[in-house]
Amino acid sequence: MAGAQRMKRSIRKRKAPRRIIRKRITRRGILTLLGTAIMLNSELLLGGKAYSAPPYSGKTTDHFDGTRFFNPEDDGSHGFKEFWKWFTNRQQGPWPKWVETPQTVPPERVDGAELRLTYVNHSTFLIQTRGLNILTDPVWSYRVSPFSFAGPRRHRSPGVTFENLPPIDIVLISHNHYDHMDMPTLKKLNKKFRPKIYTGLGCSHYLKRNGIDGAVEMDWWDSARFNDETVITFLPARHFSQRGTSDRNKTLWGGFAVTTPEGPIYFAGDTGMTKYFAEIRKKIGSPRLALLPIGAYKPRWFMKPAHTSPDDAVDIHE
Repeated sequence: MAGAQRMKRSIRKRKAPRRIIRKRITRRGILTLLGTAIMLNSELLLGGKAYSAPPYSGKTTDHFDGTRFFNPEDDGSHGFKEFWKWFTNRQQGPWPKWVETPQTVPPERVDGAELRLTYVNHSTFLIQTRGLNILTDPVWSYRVSPFSFAGPRRHRSPGVTFENLPPIDIVLISHNHYDHMDMPTLKKLNKKFRPKIYTGLGCSHYLKRNGIDGAVEMDWWDSARFNDETVITFLPARHFSQRGTSDRNKTLWGGFAVTTPEGPIYFAGDTGMTKYFAEIRKKIGSPRLALLPIGAYKPRWFMKPAHTSPDDAVDIHE
């Protein structure tokens, strides 16, 4: 009997450190979130990197209520309770510290009807056709965050080094999230190439604040002619926007069609499943190339409204 009691005491002693570790982890996570919230609310501490765009001023539409943009479909927005459930139950799995990516050196130009696509990383593609070089959501930074010391960082090198980029003519920015609107990269591109930038309504405020002028803001279904052979169209997507602490859905998100004589090239940006896919195909025609997002899709109960999965991408294609 005494031996059994000693064993129980021994087991309790061995288990205690695990409870302490869990408490420390939980406290650390809470402190991290609180610290992030405090810093995000301080424009001074962030040096303006979490700048919130002023309200967009325009007429009301089926996706703009006069103050904020919205998804005509149910956007499945989550409150803090759902966010906390996701944050505390994430199963990220093993991540390598670094993976070296085989490097590509693209040609300076691809003429005529030929179409060449180079994957760089995340949502960044180099599209070459008709003598044009087009970048989507360009990111070459180490982190996509308002912080230089925290936030999502890369685990692999870009498929093309910035130094090996050909002259860039067009940049397409689907929305204002940090992993799609990477300001350090955009500033470097603007300094080196002065490309024409196309983006959603309200997004040019961020660019102008960083010395980048001349961006073309577009509403869903707006088209802009780049040259005699190329038309850029901004297309609906089911997503959301936010960059600072007070600008959620104050700028518009979407995808793009780049239409040449050979047909449209479709870049979806970030999106969940939406009724608009059928309408997009009906209005722009069958794409010769479709770039569909399949990242950040788990867990589905949390990510489904704003992010398509590989299975969704197959359904969209069909």
